[in-house]
Amino acid sequence: MNVNPPVRPARLPAAAVQRFVLLSSLLLAACDEAPAPPAPAPAKVTVARPVERDVVEWDEYTARLEAVDSVEVRARVSGYLEAVRFADGATVKQGDVLFIIDPRPYKAILDRADADVALAKARLDLADTRYDRAAKLIAQNAVSQEEVDTRGAEARQAKAAVRAAEAALEAARLDVEFTEVSAPVSGRASRKLVTEGNLVNGGVQGTLLTTIVSLDPIYVYFEADERSFLKYTRLAREGLRPSSRDIQSPVEVGFADEEGFPHRGNMDFVDNRLDPNTGTMIGRAVLSNPDLSLAPGLFARLRLVGSGEYRALLIPDAAIGTDQAQKFVYIVEADDTAQYRKVTVGPLIDGLRVVRSGLTATDRVVVSGMQRLKPDAMVVPEEQQINSSGATAQQQANAPADGTGAPSNEAATVAERSTAP
Repeated sequence: MNVNPPVRPARLPAAAVQRFVLLSSLLLAACDEAPAPPAPAPAKVTVARPVERDVVEWDEYTARLEAVDSVEVRARVSGYLEAVRFADGATVKQGDVLFIIDPRPYKAILDRADADVALAKARLDLADTRYDRAAKLIAQNAVSQEEVDTRGAEARQAKAAVRAAEAALEAARLDVEFTEVSAPVSGRASRKLVTEGNLVNGGVQGTLLTTIVSLDPIYVYFEADERSFLKYTRLAREGLRPSSRDIQSPVEVGFADEEGFPHRGNMDFVDNRLDPNTGTMIGRAVLSNPDLSLAPGLFARLRLVGSGEYRALLIPDAAIGTDQAQKFVYIVEADDTAQYRKVTVGPLIDGLRVVRSGLTATDRVVVSGMQRLKPDAMVVPEEQQINSSGATAQQQANAPADGTGAPSNEAATVAERSTAP
């Protein structure tokens, strides 16, 4: 059996080893002498001082429109429907004739009732004449007292019969009037629920012919939760905000296709109890609708004055960051270093966020470029002023051509809402 001898590694020449060691030494020396990388340049940021002014908070609710008057138009008398005098969905005025029920049977009853009145009056005249004659004859002892009493009773019966006949005549006259079904209120009518030629029933459970809802003015109903109700009660008790039960508090309303709250109205009703099932209190405002463009059933956004007037600091919403559940901002100190500052915020008012605590009016707040910052970082601040739309002059210059000047799409959307947190 043949066994191969182990292979021994070849040895490098001594000169090659010396060159390798020399080259490695030169490379290590070059690395040791390489200059350190330059420090990053300070970040450029835009800073602004908070806006300080008197503000009033607004609370926002989801609301629904309802008609002030909503009427079911029903037949009061029975008969065959002869004519419909309105178009489906038309706007009608109070007193307009909408339906006509065949009046001929009721006119015949009216004529008979009129004749009954004439007959009763003739009988009354005869009874009065007989009584007067008997009253004269009794003085001459020509008739007995019983005869006089009988004639007097007959006269009184005839008078009562006249009143009964006149009442029947008035009822017949009303039935004839009820054959013309008129609009009880002004507003928009629904479709006709019965067509010509059909028999309709009158009375308490009369046939439903159509419905009418009034449009101007119109009610706006909303529900406030227990916390809001307690807040309003406390503010009224402290004299900071009058109760909507005592004054017509102003409200602003907006709809799904509108920006902001362009419609103005007033509170006119607050319910007397909270719903135990939902824990909410119903409130109602009145809104004018002169062009009749609003309809009952529409959803709306409603905001109501939610505080008394107070002095507040406001900054753009884009300047506020979120660290889990904590809100924060970066401020720039006198030595141009950025510092992390926790803040407590309130609602948006006119595009600016209220800061309840954590800032002073002299702080320089980073409103642009805060994404590149960390605490104690050096910055190059450019100070600008915040305008009424919540943007700085630089942001206004960089705004799109529509001229919104909003700091961000999200801020522009939220700026139109003034919802208390």
